[in-house]
Amino acid sequence: MRGLRSAGFETPTAVQVQVIPAALDGLDLLVSAATGSGKTAAFLLPIMARFLGEPRHAGGTRALVLAPTRELARQTHDHFMRLGSYTRLTVGVITGGDSRAHQIATLRRNPEVLIATPGRLLELLSSREADLSDLEILVLDEADRMLDMGFADDVLAIIDRSSPARQSLLFSATLHHRGLSRITERLLREPRVLTLTPVREEHPDITHQILLSDGAEHKQRQLRWLLENESYDKALVFTNSREGATALGNHLMGQGQCVAVLHGELDQRERNRVIELLRAGRVTVLIATDLAARGLDIPGVERVINFDLPRSGDDYLHRTGRTGRAGEKGIAISLVSSAEWNRLGSIERYLNLNLELRSIEGLKADFKGRPRRAAARKGTQRLGTKARNAKPTTPRPKNRLRDRKNIGKRRKPKAPVGVEAGHGPLRKRDTGPANPEHGEHEYPQGDSPA
Repeated sequence: MRGLRSAGFETPTAVQVQVIPAALDGLDLLVSAATGSGKTAAFLLPIMARFLGEPRHAGGTRALVLAPTRELARQTHDHFMRLGSYTRLTVGVITGGDSRAHQIATLRRNPEVLIATPGRLLELLSSREADLSDLEILVLDEADRMLDMGFADDVLAIIDRSSPARQSLLFSATLHHRGLSRITERLLREPRVLTLTPVREEHPDITHQILLSDGAEHKQRQLRWLLENESYDKALVFTNSREGATALGNHLMGQGQCVAVLHGELDQRERNRVIELLRAGRVTVLIATDLAARGLDIPGVERVINFDLPRSGDDYLHRTGRTGRAGEKGIAISLVSSAEWNRLGSIERYLNLNLELRSIEGLKADFKGRPRRAAARKGTQRLGTKARNAKPTTPRPKNRLRDRKNIGKRRKPKAPVGVEAGHGPLRKRDTGPANPEHGEHEYPQGDSPA
C-alpha cells in the first residue's frame, strides 16, 4: 500500500477492477484491453499480494512475465520496482542484447519474479541455466505483438517447459488475432474471458488530425513547423522504416532540432540511453519506428506525429496510444500524401475514427484529397471507369468443336422400324420354287427389285 501511494495510485482503472479479483482467485484469464488502460499493474499487484501472503524461502522462480520487446520488459521491471519498492520481493530481467554472464548470475539468485523476452529466455532454458519447474504464475503481455514478431514457436516451447500446475494470464489488444488460438489452447485451462476497452473504441482523450502533403520534402517542412510552433512537453514521430527514421533524424538535427532516433538496429545500451534521455526531458522529440509503438509508457508525451502513415489500423492504434495516457489529453497528427489516401480511408473505417482535417498557412498541399466513393446499393455491383465507358458489343457466337465436325455433312435419316432404306415397306417374299432360268426366286408382279 505504501508503494501504491508513492506511485500516485488513487482509484483503480476498469481493467484493474475486473482483473485483480479474478487473478487473486487463481483463475486463468484471457484479457483484451487497450494500451494505456493500466493492465501492467492489473497483473503485477495480484502476483505481489499472493507471494507476500504465501512466502517461500526456497525454490526457483515463482512468476514469469513474457514481453515482446526489451523496452516493454524493462518498463515492466520499473513498474514492479515502483509498486514493490517497500517489499522484499526479488525480480530479474532477461532480454536479448545484455550480458549473458550477468543474466546467468541473476538466475542463480532465484528471483521470485522473472521478466523476460522469449528469445533469450528460451536459450537459457535450452542450456539448463533457467528452470521453470517451480513456476506458479505465467503472464503473456502483448501476446498479439509476440505473434506479429514471430515468437509463437518460442512461446509454445517456454509453455511446455513450465510447471503444468501454474496459473496463466494472457493479455492482448485483440482476441481475434490470427494464430492466437495456438497459444491459448496450450496455455489456458477454462479461462475467464474479459473484454475491456475494446481495441476499436475511440479514445476519449486523443484528438485525431490529418495534414495533407505533397511528398517527403513537403512533409519535412510541415513537421518542422509543427515541432517549432506547437506547444508540447514531448513528441513522438513515427516512420515505417529504420532508414527513414535515421534520415529524418539527421535532417532535423541539421535544422537545429534536439531529437533522438530509436529503431531495432541500435544495440541495447544505445536504446536504453535514448529512452532515458527522453524520460529525463533532455530530448523532447523522438523519431522512432514501430519498435516504440507497443508498451512504451513515457509521461508527458502530448504529440504523436505519423510522418509515414502506418500500414494497418492496429499499428495506428498502438502508435497513437503513446499519448493520452492516464487521463492526460493528447493529439495525434498524420501527414498524408496522395499515395497514402486510400490507406487512410481503410484505417478510418476500421477504427471508426473522427479525423479532423487541418492545414498550415503557407504550407498547404496541392493535393486536396480524393472524394469519397458512395457505397454501392444492396443487390447492385459498382462498375469501374472502364466498364462504365465501354461500348455495348454483340455477343460472340460459340465456336464449338462438336459443331465443326459436322460442317458439310448430310445426315442420313434413320429408317423406322420395319423399313429398309430406299425400298419402302417390306412384303413377305414368295417362298415358291426358284426360276430355273434365272436361278432366283420369283416375285409377285410389280414387286421385282428392278
